[in-house]
Amino acid sequence: MKSVNLQRTESLLMELIPEALSSLGDARINSLAITFVNCKNGKYDALVYFDGSDFDKNEINQMISLLNKANGKIKSHILSSTGWYKCPDFKFLNDTALEKSRNIESLFAQINKTKSDKE
Repeated sequence: MKSVNLQRTESLLMELIPEALSSLGDARINSLAITFVNCKNGKYDALVYFDGSDFDKNEINQMISLLNKANGKIKSHILSSTGWYKCPDFKFLNDTALEKSRNIESLFAQINKTKSDKE
């Protein structure tokens, strides 16, 4: 169970990270959808998940590389917006939950189709 303060931090980061990305000049990442932020070790580390469903594996690796390069600018934006003295270290990951849910939905559709075909 996470503390209320940690949940509040995650929620604030969910708002500020896309805002910071939109201020960057790189069109490949400035409209990237952030789906989830998971803070670890208090506020010192954060896993940032993005929606990579529109990209292939090479493009996802490129996105992660671009995000890592922009990490300092993202941190600066967050520090100036919040007044915090320290910003978490971000690790960017592709969120595969959306893809998994689509696969599950397609499996249910196939099951329904086979049931209706048998009847």
